Amino acid sequence: MRRVWRRLIAVLSILGGLHLYIWWRLIAPLPDPWWLVGTIAIAGLAPSMPITMALARGRSRESARPILLIGYLWFGLATYLLLGAIVSHVAVGFGASARPAAIFAGLAAVATVIFGLLHVARGPKVKRVLVPMPRLGVDTYTIVQLTDVHIGTMLGGEFAAGVVKQVNALSPDLIVITGDFVDGRLAELRPHVEPFRGLRARDGVYAVTGNHEYYWDAERWLEHIRSLGIQVLRNEHVTIGGAFQLAGVDDSSAAEDVPRALRGRDPALPVVLLAHHPSTLKRAIAAGVDLQLSGHTHGGQLLPLGWLIRLFEPLAAGLARFGDTWLYVSEGTGYWGPPLRVGTTQEIAAITLVRG
Repeated sequence: MRRVWRRLIAVLSILGGLHLYIWWRLIAPLPDPWWLVGTIAIAGLAPSMPITMALARGRSRESARPILLIGYLWFGLATYLLLGAIVSHVAVGFGASARPAAIFAGLAAVATVIFGLLHVARGPKVKRVLVPMPRLGVDTYTIVQLTDVHIGTMLGGEFAAGVVKQVNALSPDLIVITGDFVDGRLAELRPHVEPFRGLRARDGVYAVTGNHEYYWDAERWLEHIRSLGIQVLRNEHVTIGGAFQLAGVDDSSAAEDVPRALRGRDPALPVVLLAHHPSTLKRAIAAGVDLQLSGHTHGGQLLPLGWLIRLFEPLAAGLARFGDTWLYVSEGTGYWGPPLRVGTTQEIAAITLVRG
């Protein structure tokens, strides 16, 4: 219990310090009555994220949604107010007036959040990717990747139905889901994932776990996901139409085992590995994987958070080659937390493998 209180005090202290800095650079220079309005807003909303998450715990999806939305939106706005405060501080250091700098930075933060909301409202976009694979057993092969769908409090059945419609319109050879498919209790989300029963691909639909599945009774969720016609690969592989071998591992936060997943593989065929975390790449390279498909990062979701991800992951988003192994990291089909995307895109990746 003492440890919990220490963590809570540490979190609140950090939040308090950051919000105090925002107040100092962006609110203090304002004239009355904006100074007073801004001070009240900062003081009231500073602890909103931990408070709203605590209030939403145990509530139904419908009642938790508006509560969490307050905390999430403030988190997004505070992120850009903090960046604005830093820019304003630097500008004043170079001779700019404090009040105009604060007003400009504050308005820019609000405009950025509005842009992020509109970007999410447009929904996922199809991103086409070409990957050369010399040992491919056919001339071309198209895989559609979904990842970080995060069906939960913020995203539900309507979003799921739209994704299924977009994916099926691509007529893929194969559909894969690389983790964080759901983010909530099965009892509440069962009807919201039902549209995924309609996913159609010539060679089927395969999935692996992400870290979020393990927050919500992964075994029960995986049983239900299988009932939707989705095959779950748990440290194992299958051969896909004589074209390549598809391997999938549990999330690296749980029981990832790349050697086990590839045990008994056909060395004549290339391997496509489904792994939620890009950091699985080290084990993939050692195992001779040709292509790893991952998610988890959301591309940072809110610029410039993607820059920080590069400190922990080999790639924040996109396609890159590491020796003989290709890695593709999707920016995610849904989102987590604030319904904002700045500098990143909700995506449905259409990955075409080409022999040659």
